[in-house]
Amino acid sequence: MTQQGPQAAVPEVPRRNWAGNVRYAAQAFHRPTSTDDLRRLVAGSTRLRAVGSGHSFNRFGDTDGDLVSLAGLPQTVEVDHERGQVTVSGAMRYGDLARQLHTQGYALANLASLPHISVAGAVATATHGSGPTHGNLASAVAALELVTADGDLLRVDRDTDRFAGMVVGLGALGLVTRVTLDVVPAFELRQYVRLDLDREALDEALASAYSVSVFTDWRTPRLREVWRKQAADQPPPPADWLGTTAADRPRHPVLGMPPENCTPQLGEPGPWHERLPHFKLGFTPSSGDELQSEYHLPRAAAADALAALDDVAHLIAPVLLVCELRTVAADELWLSPNHRRDSFVVHFTWIDDTAAVLPVVAAVEERLAPFAPRPHWGKVFVTDPAELAARYPHHADFTTLLSDLDPKNKFQTAPLNHYFPR
Repeated sequence: MTQQGPQAAVPEVPRRNWAGNVRYAAQAFHRPTSTDDLRRLVAGSTRLRAVGSGHSFNRFGDTDGDLVSLAGLPQTVEVDHERGQVTVSGAMRYGDLARQLHTQGYALANLASLPHISVAGAVATATHGSGPTHGNLASAVAALELVTADGDLLRVDRDTDRFAGMVVGLGALGLVTRVTLDVVPAFELRQYVRLDLDREALDEALASAYSVSVFTDWRTPRLREVWRKQAADQPPPPADWLGTTAADRPRHPVLGMPPENCTPQLGEPGPWHERLPHFKLGFTPSSGDELQSEYHLPRAAAADALAALDDVAHLIAPVLLVCELRTVAADELWLSPNHRRDSFVVHFTWIDDTAAVLPVVAAVEERLAPFAPRPHWGKVFVTDPAELAARYPHHADFTTLLSDLDPKNKFQTAPLNHYFPR
């Protein structure tokens, strides 16, 4: 079944990322309204990148050539009931897709904390939700359609050679116009927030529900909040659950921010897409004025990694808005931070001060180095290229794939050249 929604007024191509810390260096900005127009644009450009919802905090998506928004292309949702899949426009936001899927009785197995992000952009950077049995969003991809460097339209699926290298492609292999995702039957969840968790109970807490996030501020050894997103038909956590207390009012992960921006809590049942994200689609996500860093570590290293970070807690706390701890299941995607490794994820939301934050990021990476951390591709990190390459068994294979699909470096950027030189 195909659904094509009304085409709302499309905003201008953004000149900055969502956080405002990156001003795009493009010489020209484009918003084609058809795939044919996009193909002609790509074929005629010497340097080009696509911009999605702008929720990347670094320059992987920047270019000194043409910057292209795909938000002007027709947005469609095509459900394949037999295969249990949905094919959607790459520029569609997860929140908009989720609403349409739910009306047809389907769901995605997991969502990120922000429903505002575009499907293609989130997939390209292996953005994720939480849950020990849930892979990142890219792991649900069954097929991709993309415009390659010569303007051709290429469709690849799980039977395609090197497909595992193309899904988390960092926008470097072409402009993704359509994505096919696995779906599951729609379901309901309840969200409970618990307060003041002892760190010794972290592992049990993270495995206790469908999706769990733990928040801390690195000012005390204890963990400030646990956000449990559990099946609606399961009983609520007992009053003394893991020594915590129940929140008596809705919470926002960042202290001082309005909880009205967040999805319903206090055990109120609701559909999957209104509980899995932390934030509502119609409200400002997170704090708005911020930077972010994130590191994926071996799942078994959680306790040791947090102990290592204790040594720099005095540096972290003054520039931190909130730190979120999550889990992600392993996958086979070449550039996924979860490649063949169940992961414990440490996410930092920093204040909007690059000069103050970067030295702390370097200190965090130094303390985490023994655990071979893999940074989120769309966030702030300073990892040495040789160290990063060593953490990805298919790094050289991806570099070869880049050369094969983009021999003239049309989609390359400064960070891509830094981490994947050729």
